Amino acid sequence: MDGFDNLESYQLSNIEFWGFEKNIEGNLLTISKESANTVLPELINYLDSENITFSICDVCLAYLDKYNLRESEFKNIKSLGRDFKDGKIDLNKYNDFISFLEKNIPRELKEHQKKSAYHLYILGNGANFSVPGSGKTSVVLSVYEKLRLEGKVNTLFVVGPLSSFSAWQNEFAETLGRLPNSIVLAGGDLNARKLNYYASSSTKYELYLTSYQTLLYDKEEVQLLFTQKNINIFLVIDEAHYIKKIDGGWANAVLNIGELAKNRTVLTGTPLPKSYSDIFNLFSFLWPNNNPISIESKLHLKTSEESHDFESAKKILDEEVGPLFYRVRKIDLQLTDQNFIAPILIEMNLNERKIYDSIYTKIKEYSQNEYFQNIDFVKKLCRGRIMRLRQAVSYTKLLHTAIENDFDSLFNESELEKIIVNYDELEIPAKIIELIKQLNILNRNNEKVVIWSNFIGTINLIEKHIQKIGLNCSKIYGLTPVEGQTNLYEEETREKIRDRFIDPNSGLDILIANPAACAESISLHKTCHHAIYYDLSYNCAQYLQSLDRIHRVGGSEKIIANYHYLQYINTIDLDIKDNLEKKTKKMLDIIEEEYSIYSLDMFEPDEEDVNAYQRLFNA
Repeated sequence: MDGFDNLESYQLSNIEFWGFEKNIEGNLLTISKESANTVLPELINYLDSENITFSICDVCLAYLDKYNLRESEFKNIKSLGRDFKDGKIDLNKYNDFISFLEKNIPRELKEHQKKSAYHLYILGNGANFSVPGSGKTSVVLSVYEKLRLEGKVNTLFVVGPLSSFSAWQNEFAETLGRLPNSIVLAGGDLNARKLNYYASSSTKYELYLTSYQTLLYDKEEVQLLFTQKNINIFLVIDEAHYIKKIDGGWANAVLNIGELAKNRTVLTGTPLPKSYSDIFNLFSFLWPNNNPISIESKLHLKTSEESHDFESAKKILDEEVGPLFYRVRKIDLQLTDQNFIAPILIEMNLNERKIYDSIYTKIKEYSQNEYFQNIDFVKKLCRGRIMRLRQAVSYTKLLHTAIENDFDSLFNESELEKIIVNYDELEIPAKIIELIKQLNILNRNNEKVVIWSNFIGTINLIEKHIQKIGLNCSKIYGLTPVEGQTNLYEEETREKIRDRFIDPNSGLDILIANPAACAESISLHKTCHHAIYYDLSYNCAQYLQSLDRIHRVGGSEKIIANYHYLQYINTIDLDIKDNLEKKTKKMLDIIEEEYSIYSLDMFEPDEEDVNAYQRLFNA
């Protein structure tokens, strides 16, 4: 560009900010082709605003023509999305779409699903940020089927967590009325897996399911699949909050294949887990050639967030991406109210109480002498001690492993150690006795029930005692394999267990599950309407997800979901439940809003353990 030699120093600095660098001679600013695709239009606007004289080469002019055409098309798409969300609907086109659904989609969609589907259809690429349990999978499948019958796509490629795979296979059959020719590309033999990416229109699968981790490993093979002749991909990123991290490996793997797909969608009920930047990757993936959130807007969002000017941030987001996503709130689902039954308060047995009170007393004594300690060490102590209390109210024998790694001297009395080591011979936990009582009542009423516990040892204990009374149960926790991860056909997978559990005639009426392994992407609501919380953690995200397993679209409009809680009197059980109730109310209020930042990460460290310690022992 001519005229750069006469720039003011601040102007030169601004241009260098866009990514331009001086060449070896020092008299020409250059930029890479990849960066130019994003920066050039905004740079030209800046030069015009500064009245800087410049000329554009033919190559840049050709690019700008293409850019302006894309921007014009993108502007029209945003206008369509905005008008639809504002209620300005072309009724003829909308009614034609609804007519297609009624004639070609066996599953009858709810009104909010029909609107979500039409919004995605008219945009071509779009985001669905509806709350968990709203039926986002059925929405996508319906749009896929319309695009398939129009000859625009012929393959559905889903990237998501392992737990989502069975839901996609089941929902495909239930929504479209035909079994998918599908394959899971995750785990297993690496070489065998990679052979499945070589396909043609006659040998391909219709539904591909892969995990974020596998996509990262197989990104070149996935790109090969996407570029093969006569394969037109509808690409779905499920639970898309997993790619929020800027420059993260999973995010980059997704972004690299986005442009190769014919249509794209992202699904997540938690679009803004912790920061406004969490949303950037989602829309960059959807519109890779349009820069939907400008560099300037990203900077303004960062500034607004740092200064807690959330109203300004919301205005920016609404202008930039508001038309490009659809969101159904919990209140829009018109589900029955959830029935949170008052906790069953239980007196601990003799040895349980002795162990719990001893631990609690020692922690209270130690806490008074720790203010001089290193803060990181104190936090580690706090988390460890809260964990010990949580284990004590779940299953005393869990503390056996803590004895061997006791850096806090909570178990330096031989009597306590003896009780813990030999606990199973001394008594049955009082919670187990009450649990069996409740299960017998539910079983007599032909009710299925899911039991939630956060500890593997407790899950195994519950299973043993249920089997003793002759009731049929299965368990899902971290070690339970996912379909496609095991080569043993006979081995029980999460999908097989889940399918048997929701089958009303299977005889499997009790599922014991860990929220970390079973709280996301698994639906139980069609045949199970009771959940018993044997123990709880302070993780509100997992708790909310677990509640939604039995309270979802497609059954909960008429049938009430019932939640039961077993709690020991005068223990940490009461504080955990009280804390979860407060956080849940706050979280649900925030989730109902359009552009709110909230912490709903499933697997990041939870500071609530430290907060609980301060609340219980340093009040």
